[in-house]
Amino acid sequence: MIPKNRVSTHPGEILGEDFLIPLEMTQSALAQHIGVPVQRINEIIKGKRGITPETAWLFSQAFGTTPEFWLNLQTNYDLAKSKPKRIIKRFKNTRRRIKA
Repeated sequence: MIPKNRVSTHPGEILGEDFLIPLEMTQSALAQHIGVPVQRINEIIKGKRGITPETAWLFSQAFGTTPEFWLNLQTNYDLAKSKPKRIIKRFKNTRRRIKA
């Protein structure tokens, strides 16, 4: 669910606070373990980079989560950050007839 009064937490913050710190793992150790450049991990932690499907798979394998967990965090963050300021009226008739 997308928070209404604030922007969702970036998945990089979750990665750092809920996974790396409790495991006493460095960004370098994670990068080496999953075979990616440490810059990728650092940019994710700093919120400068998002979670890709590939990264979601790597994190899920390393931490015993699902890739959907990581992609949902990213999607919620992206949706909260890009919510438009204006409101668009809904179409009155959303049902469309298809003629055969």
